[in-house]
Amino acid sequence: MNVGLKTQILPAGAASVATAARYLAAGGLVAFPTETVYGLGADATNAAAVARLYEAKGRPSFNPLIAHVRDIAAARQIARFDATAMALAEAFWPGPLTLVLPKTKDCAVADLATAGLDTIAIRLPAHPLAREILHAFGGPVVAPSANLSGHVSPTTAAHVQSDLAGRIDLIVDGGAVDVGVESTIVGCFDAPMLLRPGGLPRGEIERLLGRPLKQPPQDPDSGSGQPLAPGMLASHYAPRTRVRLDAASVAPGEALLAFGSNAVTGVDAAVAVMNLSAQADLGEAAANLFGYLRALDAIGARAIAVMPVPHHGLGEAINDRLRRAAAGRD
Repeated sequence: MNVGLKTQILPAGAASVATAARYLAAGGLVAFPTETVYGLGADATNAAAVARLYEAKGRPSFNPLIAHVRDIAAARQIARFDATAMALAEAFWPGPLTLVLPKTKDCAVADLATAGLDTIAIRLPAHPLAREILHAFGGPVVAPSANLSGHVSPTTAAHVQSDLAGRIDLIVDGGAVDVGVESTIVGCFDAPMLLRPGGLPRGEIERLLGRPLKQPPQDPDSGSGQPLAPGMLASHYAPRTRVRLDAASVAPGEALLAFGSNAVTGVDAAVAVMNLSAQADLGEAAANLFGYLRALDAIGARAIAVMPVPHHGLGEAINDRLRRAAAGRD
């Protein structure tokens, strides 16, 4: 990998959109904001560009990527939609929902991007800057989170720069993202299956479907087998500092990631305290999650103690990310 590449950083605007499209067309790597987190984009049809993306992130090549498209018509060129998938797309796109669908016979997305699976993960993002880049480029763009693999996902351009400067061509700075956790992933198999909780709460999907989403047949935490979708590895979204979940107290030398106004014992001993949402608002907590984990990780604490977060609504996605951040470290 040619680490030491000069990474250009441009503010959002027409010039940066055009530059991003040029880099993508030339096989380059471009980081840009979506409504969920910053993505690292590459031409999904260019196997060499996809390989370079895996290398820049240090991402295992058996972990598939999400293809981002400009509209539903573009999605139907690379994936087969049944009635259920189309209902989900029409209801929730553009937005933080990824669908895993069978590939079309002439799907142009590189096999490397789908990790050799006969399905493809696909999303139509809502962020206006992401959509402008997709329209300017014209084709599908794989765009996993713009960070080193397994590290905390980026919600600002500065987070991307911290992880990937010297490894990628361009960062388009569109400010902080709105949602703050990755997209919800639903596999459109015989019955719709929740593969990863995310920025679209499970309840909204189930209300549309009129039935519960199935769970994956294999526990993704087992670490065995190939992931059906991105973000299913047991250890993921992880800071370097050990994460301790469901903390009711803080030990000396620990940092505290708080939620709401509930008291914990030993808080005076914490080396730092950051509250995901003092008002216990799950939307605010999701938007703050990765940025606060990165900030506490930089302090050099013995561990990050995390207060309990409710499991309903966006809390399911927050707890999923926290559990994976703590895997193998708790």
